[in-house]
Amino acid sequence: MPRTSLDPSAVAAATARLSDADQRAPEGRQPVHTCYVPADGVTASTLADWGAQALAALHRHAPTPADLARILAVPDALAEVLHGRVRAKLAVEPVEDLRIDFEDGYGTKPTEDDDAERTAGIVRTWLADRTAPARFGLRMKSFDTKASRDRGIRTLDVFLTALGEVPPNFVITFPKVTSVAQVEVFGDILDMFGQDLRFEIQVETTQSIVDGSGRLAIPAFIEAGRGRVTGLHFGTYDYTAGCGLGASHQHLAHEACDFARNVMQVCAAGTGVALSDGSTNVLPVGDNVEHGWRTHYELVRRSLAHGFYQGWDLHPAQLVTRYAAVHAYYLEGAEADAERLKAYVERSGGAVLDEPATAQALSASFLRALDCAALEPDEVRRLTGLDIPALRALARRTPIG
Repeated sequence: MPRTSLDPSAVAAATARLSDADQRAPEGRQPVHTCYVPADGVTASTLADWGAQALAALHRHAPTPADLARILAVPDALAEVLHGRVRAKLAVEPVEDLRIDFEDGYGTKPTEDDDAERTAGIVRTWLADRTAPARFGLRMKSFDTKASRDRGIRTLDVFLTALGEVPPNFVITFPKVTSVAQVEVFGDILDMFGQDLRFEIQVETTQSIVDGSGRLAIPAFIEAGRGRVTGLHFGTYDYTAGCGLGASHQHLAHEACDFARNVMQVCAAGTGVALSDGSTNVLPVGDNVEHGWRTHYELVRRSLAHGFYQGWDLHPAQLVTRYAAVHAYYLEGAEADAERLKAYVERSGGAVLDEPATAQALSASFLRALDCAALEPDEVRRLTGLDIPALRALARRTPIG
């Protein structure tokens, strides 16, 4: 008796129009934040200044692990580890991603041409000195009016002309996108520079979530980018204002923001486009340092729990709680995640039966922890029994060993 009854040629004909699923992950290291600095405030020492100011804030307001534990309401044992690792991170790499801001943080100034040329020169110096952050770029003005459009394109032209060859870790932030046509035209403008220019879309209008015909807008934006779109960055305050929320309800934890972020996640999944959460305007300054730190820490932890591993930082003192929150997130889950990952690799069973997709997520989490210095390679190997190449193989869902 035959084992099968289907005609192989008929099956092949029926499935010929299908293709293998293309599931892409974001390329390279994803920074834990993007620091926005108004262009007229950017100097050659900005990166070092942010680190020094963040360290000064830590030393003044939380000089001991006990102080950090009290302010952030974390266990003493965790605070002991956090304090040292945050201090070390701020000393070595305080800024992972920087945007020279020519939009809301900058406004309209008669010196914009000069600032564009000057900051491009600063970036050239960083590149020559090998002190540039892991990722950097500029935020230009939006395309929502002709005046803003013309000014944004001119600034980009002045900056890129002064910069010369664009490095691979350079990215442009395209704000307040409202239509596919804007993305298409922006792509046409970028083509004129004759370089491989990438950009991230700021999702900060209601039209960038649902278009005028009631369809989800982001898939069409990504397609219109023709492979140039590297990220989607949420804009807290423009979006909540666009939803009609009052000022007291314009914050990252509002349900309206959760809806927008969920749409971003679904639309970006499998495209290789990275996600970034927005900012909080509650800054840790003056008499507001402890409140500002608690607010920022809790919002970063909330973002991480929702699968947003990057966010905006607007002030140097926020770097303290950015790294405290990110490091705590990875440290708290390291042992349990490692046990699950080891059980998956060893096929040893256990109380939780994980799928390949979960093993992929667990390995990706350890790689992110390594990237931001929350964990050291020796710690990860001790916990998981895996080295970095093995983790990368699992994150790509390829066989190891």
